Amino acid sequence: MNTIRLKRISIAIAALAALSLTTAACAQYVWLNEKGVKQYSDMPPPSSVPKNRILKDPGMSSHSMAPLPAENPAESDNRAVAESPKDKGPMTTAEKNAEFQKRKIEQAEKDKKAAEQEKLAADKAKNCEQARAYNRNLQSGERIARTDKNGERYYLTDEQRTQETRDTRRVLDECK
Repeated sequence: MNTIRLKRISIAIAALAALSLTTAACAQYVWLNEKGVKQYSDMPPPSSVPKNRILKDPGMSSHSMAPLPAENPAESDNRAVAESPKDKGPMTTAEKNAEFQKRKIEQAEKDKKAAEQEKLAADKAKNCEQARAYNRNLQSGERIARTDKNGERYYLTDEQRTQETRDTRRVLDECK
């Protein structure tokens, strides 16, 4: 008879243990995110979620939780814009990671733009130096030879030299 009682007591203890595990499993949070999608978790929602969007909180009785009224999506978008970053709680790891990635991309774009500007400035400086050297050659009075489309050499005339000098000065005016 003693063994029967022990079996009944052990069954009762096992049933109580199973019942306590099921109540712990029911301790879940349910809330609506900013897009209106239900979120389920055993962790509390982020502090940025307003109280009226929390559908189920294990710390509150089920009678105190009132259902949310149907929302117009335009109104929820306006409310999300109206909330300032100060109203939000600490950032989650995902939010921090997203901010980091955003800053990383912006920095990469800035670096790329700066490198392009640097390259353009170097190209302009090189072109200006070449124009100065060519202008010195034009001013020196030495004969300047060119090659035509047939590969034959010819020398610049005085009119061609004057035109080349004007063109070179126009380029040099942009170098200043």
